[in-house]
Amino acid sequence: MYKNLVAALAAACCCLSPVFSPALAQTAKPAASSDPLKVAFVYVAPLTDTGWVHQHDQGRRAMEIALGSKVKTSYVENVAEGADAERVIRDLAMQGNKLIFTPSFGYMEPTLKVAKDFPDVKFESITGYKTAPNVATANARYYEGRYLAGIAAGRMTKTHVAGYVAGFPIPEVLQGINAFTLGMRSVDPTARVKVVWLDVWFDPSKERDAAMTLFNQDVDVIAFHTGSSAVMAAAQERGKLAIGYHSDMRKVGPDAQLVAVTHQWGGYYTQRARAVLDGSWKSGDVWGGVKEGMVHVGDFGSKVPKAVQDEVLARQRDIASGKLVPFHAVADVRDNEGNVVIAKGTSLSDAQILQMKWLVEGVQGRVAH
Repeated sequence: MYKNLVAALAAACCCLSPVFSPALAQTAKPAASSDPLKVAFVYVAPLTDTGWVHQHDQGRRAMEIALGSKVKTSYVENVAEGADAERVIRDLAMQGNKLIFTPSFGYMEPTLKVAKDFPDVKFESITGYKTAPNVATANARYYEGRYLAGIAAGRMTKTHVAGYVAGFPIPEVLQGINAFTLGMRSVDPTARVKVVWLDVWFDPSKERDAAMTLFNQDVDVIAFHTGSSAVMAAAQERGKLAIGYHSDMRKVGPDAQLVAVTHQWGGYYTQRARAVLDGSWKSGDVWGGVKEGMVHVGDFGSKVPKAVQDEVLARQRDIASGKLVPFHAVADVRDNEGNVVIAKGTSLSDAQILQMKWLVEGVQGRVAH
């Protein structure tokens, strides 16, 4: 989901729509100024009550509440990345939507392709990195939340072994694994993190099986970067602890959830829709985190002592103020092959973070180069 990397393709069911006709695009009439702004969203997986798609839909709903009758929103769910996405995005533009959000990395190229044919439509490529005059990009510094979750995991583990179920070895996922491990080892220096790669974003059955495999290898707390709540459900079933991701998953794991790293899109979506309405929308690239309110850690489970909660929340305030930087090295930081990747006294630049291709010391796993 980031810069200079190969798109990791998630498969979902196709959503077919009419073939594009240049004549239709040219004859489409702009909406009257008194009409609501039509805003559309394309979702890469089914809309459920937790997870990646759920959080983006919460953002859509927040926009509706904030802007009321000024906007009219719609969404298409379970759209496969690639050709199917292009057909859906094109169809939404032809239907008169003037602002279209495409929140999945694999939607980036289809979004850019459609945007060329609809210059009067504004597009927001969420997790993409390529912009155009009518295409903006935005993403969140999820790794900041991962570092904080690692602190909680380090305080709560009894085996000193955590698990991590991951979709694809792209920079965004590697950032999360490394930040989680650094956070965990900041309070438990002997901690290890075992990674299982799935090569898919959303497959509840695979996610559950991976979690169960890790629980059989001394893992007593688990994190994940996938699209469903299956790992949380597995932790609940096995009496283990898990980090909720994308959204609060205490409904699924009332006893299992240690803490949740949640993504907050409502503010950004509302701001961008308002900019289209008042004519101030411009293409750009936003990468916000804890400070900007786009990433939040909280929703602690019932098993987490107040002292641990207070520590995590204090470190969250430190990240917001800039006092704590997850990828800053107090001492040399090495990858799990022994190479120094962050020299003592230095921090990784955004460019280095966005191109991350290594796993930090303490992680048991490999990255295919």
